[in-house]
Amino acid sequence: QVQLVESGGGSVQAGGSLRLSCAASLYRVSGYSMAWFRQSPGKEREGVACIRTDGRTAYTDSVKGRFTISRDNAKNNLYLQMNSLTPEDTAVYYCAAEYGNWCGLVRAPYNYWGQGTQVTVSS
Repeated sequence: QVQLVESGGGSVQAGGSLRLSCAASLYRVSGYSMAWFRQSPGKEREGVACIRTDGRTAYTDSVKGRFTISRDNAKNNLYLQMNSLTPEDTAVYYCAAEYGNWCGLVRAPYNYWGQGTQVTVSS
């Protein structure tokens, strides 16, 4: 059974940093592309960053230069380093995975999802 478990969320002041982790119970996690999404109350879930099996990445414009997605296949972990946080980054952050070497910031192709971790940024 595929399981994705996020951790690392919390409350931080604007300008601060957080590092999210996602532990993946996937057979051959190296064969999966993975991503981070986020959802604020009343808003659609949006793609934040994704990483292909070959390590190439993509980011939504609002986080470029501030967030970094990375993966450690040996540990079956996905990470999101978030710096220079603003109140607009407040959301529940979700880890997602789907088999194949690609990278997308739309929700539909991903079949595997975690339960989410709350990030709250105060001004």
